[in-house]
Amino acid sequence: FTAYASYSWDLIVRLLFSPEVLNTVPENTVYKDREEVVLWMNTVGPYHNRQETYKYFSLPFCVGTKKSIDHYHETLGEALQGVELEFSGLDIKFKDDVMQATYCEIDLDKVKKDAFVYAIKNHYWYQMYIDDLPIWGIVGEADENGEDYYLWTYKKLEIGYNGNRIVDVNLTSEGKVKLVPNTRIQMSYSVKWKKSDVKFEDRFDKYLDPSFFQHRIHWFSIFNSFMMVIFLVGLVSMILMRTLRKDYARYSKEEEMDDIDRDLGDEYGWKQVHGDVFRPSSHPLIFSSLIGSGCQIFAVSLIVIVVAMIEDLYTERGSMLSTAIFVYAATSPVNGYFGGSLYARQGGRRWIKQMFVGAFLIPAMVCGTAFFINFIAIYYHASRAIPFGTMVAVCCICFFVILPLNLVGTILGRNLSGQPNFPCRVNAVPRPIPEKKWFMEPAVIVCLGGILPFGSIFIEMYFIFTSFWAYKIYYVYGFMMLVLVILCIVTVCVTIVCTYFLLNAEDYRWQWTSFLSAASTAIYVYMYSFYYYFFKTKMYGLFQTSFYFGYMAVFSTALGIMCGAIGYMGTSAFVRKIYTNVKID
Repeated sequence: FTAYASYSWDLIVRLLFSPEVLNTVPENTVYKDREEVVLWMNTVGPYHNRQETYKYFSLPFCVGTKKSIDHYHETLGEALQGVELEFSGLDIKFKDDVMQATYCEIDLDKVKKDAFVYAIKNHYWYQMYIDDLPIWGIVGEADENGEDYYLWTYKKLEIGYNGNRIVDVNLTSEGKVKLVPNTRIQMSYSVKWKKSDVKFEDRFDKYLDPSFFQHRIHWFSIFNSFMMVIFLVGLVSMILMRTLRKDYARYSKEEEMDDIDRDLGDEYGWKQVHGDVFRPSSHPLIFSSLIGSGCQIFAVSLIVIVVAMIEDLYTERGSMLSTAIFVYAATSPVNGYFGGSLYARQGGRRWIKQMFVGAFLIPAMVCGTAFFINFIAIYYHASRAIPFGTMVAVCCICFFVILPLNLVGTILGRNLSGQPNFPCRVNAVPRPIPEKKWFMEPAVIVCLGGILPFGSIFIEMYFIFTSFWAYKIYYVYGFMMLVLVILCIVTVCVTIVCTYFLLNAEDYRWQWTSFLSAASTAIYVYMYSFYYYFFKTKMYGLFQTSFYFGYMAVFSTALGIMCGAIGYMGTSAFVRKIYTNVKID
């Protein structure tokens, strides 16, 4: 088993990270004078559709005369994000200036002209890389009347260096040439090297936008959410402590009565369901799998945010996604432990089936959505189309890493905390649930339970959405950590209050209610994504729309499962606590 586990870890590291990423100093960051500097052409696509990208040379651009070289092996994160690096063919040497020179010519026929016109009409932009520094340029522009179209033919590169390292790159597009069929268009470039005082460690700071992410509205939203947490926690503590103190006093008074007085008395409240409150939930296999998956998502979120606060993950292509996949696979025992132990406590017998469902619940949801969007990407010939080899790599991670680690967690959970040590015994016959007012029904509680948690995070959702769907680099992970903590506290407080009211109405179906009332946050987040799409973006087309709403559904569902698990865990501790402190006959 030890050898198998060692093999699994070696496999995941090899699949997720190429040698370049694992090295302390990435390759080709230290140069000698006149050493070759590679200009990689990445992708091209509509400006308003960030995820709709194509290979740079899918447009009829020409390539330079320098001998082609292959791109080094991509990481899994790069492959999934559609990074398609191709050699530009431009001859660039470290600290060697190049005056404007023609590197190739385009024989512009009608087909090529139509391709460029379509790209200019749709505001196509392209991305390049020099020493892992991204550069963006526009393909061309139209005149005011929209009748004539022009192509930018001159790439003017200005590269800053500090010692023997590249620290800055700027591109200026010049040489506007009108697109006329049956003509030859000369593509040219120049390189100007300049000394810079920017430190190598700070070279990505120019791509950040402090005025956006550290705006006073962002600070105010965090402060507002924090004050809401203090108010909510204080309110919940005051109400519950005063109410529970009255409940305990009333139940103690009832215990001093004799049997006849107790029978004639009007008993009510949460104590009356003590024989059913720890009854197993309906569909325990699915329920325990959701709880386990939610605990794992929370662990992944926490670890990835901490890593992102320590390391600048945005400086490496695909490193955030690779790190998230690695952490998700590594935290699979968390899923197995919490899901397996809960299933055992609820008397589940088919623990192997539960382990499989828990292990593949989230991967199946993500892969199923990606598989559907992949068909559209293949139809569009987009660079986001996931290669077959990448699919095999993801399947290998699921079967050879996630599944065995989930098995380890399940075995540990069943043996260490799988005993149903409830403070009250469960009655053989379920107690009938009395009628109650409409607003105390579980369905109403579920719908209303997600409002406050969503209210505590919706401002942060705007910044996260903008960084993913627009051209911003998210880097304020300290804010994200605060928002995660606030979300957890608000979710637990809300679900505890909802559960208390439900139990006080003598309805013992609190497990699913606590989970779903917290998970309903996902519904409000997904509804907000519709508002963001129609009012904050200019996205269009089948591919981008499917990509947006497909992955927003995955994000919202994962967030809902995480919030549901957090709400259930907090509520479970609360329920166990109140029934431990009351004397049961």
